[in-house]
Amino acid sequence: MRILHTMIRVGDLDASLAFYTEQLGMKLLRKKDYPTGEFTLAFVGFGAESDGAVIELTHNWGVEKYELGTGFGHIALEVPDAYAACAEIKKRGGKVTREAGPMKHGTTVIAFVEDPDGYKIELIQRSSA
Repeated sequence: MRILHTMIRVGDLDASLAFYTEQLGMKLLRKKDYPTGEFTLAFVGFGAESDGAVIELTHNWGVEKYELGTGFGHIALEVPDAYAACAEIKKRGGKVTREAGPMKHGTTVIAFVEDPDGYKIELIQRSSA
């Protein structure tokens, strides 16, 4: 078994695609409209779906906003340099909600950014060990 994807519902598919592709650097892997179900699925990732887990963005037509709830935490991405990643995301218009720095009670360097729907994306700096 392996993890295939994480699905999140988004209110503005174009804004979400811009965030994940232009600000985080993912690629749009596939996108399909389902007219009879009135929804669109778009899959984004850093590589082919056959090579690793991706994110499924589900846009239900006519729904502009979702309540995030308290059960969802975040999506985590490994980055070589969290400080540089934050700077680049801000330069591209992204929202950094926690600047890069050591995590509380530890030494791992992390940061958090937020997508257009308010989903948290944790950036974890690759360990040099």
